[in-house]
Formats: sequence, structure tokens, C-alpha cells
Amino acid sequence: MTCYFKSLLIFCSLFWIVSCKSQAAISTIEEKNSPIINDTTFVNLKEYSQDFVFDMKYATIDNFLKAKVYDCAECFLRLKTVNGLVEANKKFIEKGYRIKIFDCYRPLDIQKKMWEIVPNPEYVANPAKGSIHNRGGAVDITLVDNNGKELDMGTSFDFFGIEASHDYPNVSEQVKENRKLLKTIMISSNFNSFDSEWWHYNLKSGLNDRVSNAKWDCN
Repeated sequence: MTCYFKSLLIFCSLFWIVSCKSQAAISTIEEKNSPIINDTTFVNLKEYSQDFVFDMKYATIDNFLKAKVYDCAECFLRLKTVNGLVEANKKFIEKGYRIKIFDCYRPLDIQKKMWEIVPNPEYVANPAKGSIHNRGGAVDITLVDNNGKELDMGTSFDFFGIEASHDYPNVSEQVKENRKLLKTIMISSNFNSFDSEWWHYNLKSGLNDRVSNAKWDCN
């Protein structure tokens, strides 16, 4: 074999190895960096609307885990979830309220971290199955008035007792009205409620998407 063909063979082999490694790296972040925007692409809610209030609980220690599990307080969701959320927020704004967001898309690695802290399926979805938060189709929310004050929903966010259920009867009429307002408009915007948590809403088509571990950059 001539030196020329030996050199060519080595070059091709190196190119093949680098190409394979590149493809492997791309496959882990393709959802995040894809140049094609469609309704399942992950996007930052803040880039689509400035009308939300944010209190990203898991980017702080102010949560039931008592631990910060997100590196930064960003709300990423699949585009179709963002579109539904923006639609719902416009309806709330017409009534003098706005959505306040506690949690959005949660990468599977974060779900695993939460499971390590609280390995109890009553409080944290088992990462072996994943949750709709890991699919980019779920949000944890409440409402605030024009002064930024949260509406009384009867319990705090992530209160894991029967009092947080939509159908719990022993709350004030005002709480019932506030929960009904939140639920009615969210359902009209193609979201489903979660019976035991007044704050949790899933996009109706969200379960059709796969569990993801796509990450975002912290600025």
C-alpha cells in the first residue's frame, strides 16, 4: 500500500471517529439547539411574553425539598405549552390577574436529584417513569392581582395534604372561587388539572412527548 493510500485511510478513519463523536454529542442536545422551531421545541417563556410573574421555587431553597436543584431560574417549555400558557394569561389579564409561575420544564437529571432527596412517589415522580414536567408539558402556577398579591388558594404551593385538592370542601368561598377561576381558564386553554394539586396543570397533548434531559444555559 502506498504512503498516499495509507495517509488517506488514516484520515478517513479519524474523520469517521470525530463524526461519530460529534453526532453523539449533538444527539444529547438536539432538542435545545435545533435550528428548526416547531411546537415541540423547547423555548424560554420569557422570550414569548413579559406578562408573567416568576417565582421559580426549585432554583431556591424555598421548597419542600429545602434544597436548590436548579442552577438558574428559567422557565423552559415546549413551544405548544408556551402558546397555551400565553393564551391563558391573556384571559386572566382581561380579568385583572396574571399567572405566577413556580415550576416549568424539569430535565430528567433534576428529577433524579429530587428523587435522591425525597424518594417517595407521593411527593416526587419516580424518574424511572418520568413526569410530564420532564416532557415540557406541565406548569405549577397561581394567580396574582394587579398589585402582585397572590390570590388565596387555601394552601401554599407544594402543600401535600388533602386541603390542596380541587374538591376539598372545607375552604372559604373565596378560595373556592379563586381555584375555580384558575381551573376554568386553564382548561379552556387546553390544559388539564391535577386533582390533588390546585397549582399543577398539564397541556392536554403533553403526555404525547418524550421525557427529555435537554438543558439550558444560565446567563
